[in-house]
Amino acid sequence: MTQTTLKAEGAALAAAPRRARRSPFQRKIFPYLLVAPAVIYLLGITLYPGVFAIYQSFFVVTFTGWVPNGVGNYVDLFQDDEFWAALWNTLVIGGISLTLQCAIALMLAFFAYRDPLIRGWRIIFLMPMLFMPSAVAFIWKLAFMDGRVISDLLMRVGLISENIDFLGVVWNARLTLIVADVWQWTPFLFIIFVAGLQAQDKEIEEAARLDGASWPAIFWNISLPLMRPVIAVAVILRGIDITTMFTNVFIMTQGTPGGTTETISYFIYRTGFRLFNFGYASAASAIMLILTIIIAQVLLKRFFRSGRA
Repeated sequence: MTQTTLKAEGAALAAAPRRARRSPFQRKIFPYLLVAPAVIYLLGITLYPGVFAIYQSFFVVTFTGWVPNGVGNYVDLFQDDEFWAALWNTLVIGGISLTLQCAIALMLAFFAYRDPLIRGWRIIFLMPMLFMPSAVAFIWKLAFMDGRVISDLLMRVGLISENIDFLGVVWNARLTLIVADVWQWTPFLFIIFVAGLQAQDKEIEEAARLDGASWPAIFWNISLPLMRPVIAVAVILRGIDITTMFTNVFIMTQGTPGGTTETISYFIYRTGFRLFNFGYASAASAIMLILTIIIAQVLLKRFFRSGRA
């Protein structure tokens, strides 16, 4: 290339507009700008309704207007036996359901993590979680009540002699909600537990295996203690979700018999959208939110003291 050609190319490069470099402030704020639309959207559908419900809880809300009531709704709520019964039902049904889910998920995670045959088919365990909650509730309602599939199967194998009344007996009705919840949401804990097992240091387990420890002993004495933070997070997340159990109750039992399957979410729905007492329902929502935050915070401090499990 001649000298004239090189000069011409150099002049062209010099004349081309240079790419503007971002300032340190722009580079720092750029990631926040990317997530800002999603954050604004989530705050709009969660924070605003929550603040509005708390504000509404201090009024007697009617179709003609709002009448200030101070803390009257809260005072009445703490004296309401139905509210306390709903809290108790949520604790009983949710506690039993969560305990069964943790036990079954840990057992499935142990086999799926170790057994090559089961490990290859672990996707099957996730299928119940893929169904819509309303569809699951209708399926189990058909099995327990409308179609009496469960009763028919038990009669065919000779375990019972007549159909079981699942809506007329307290624990039978609670059992239907527990079974439906366990069937659908055990895969959620299963995913977390399998991921926790796979993330553990393999050298520790290998050393125990070389010392002659069996796989069940390794899981119980090594893997399970190391999974304590994972189990704690999973239990807290699933426990918070259980407090909002509504779909199964609405479709399967609607609180029967005698309100013994009415959870706090269904109590709020019934108070607000059937009795049209929106201020009272908002007060119940606020109390449930506060209780959930307190319990979650206590559990987090219990399992993660000083930032360590």
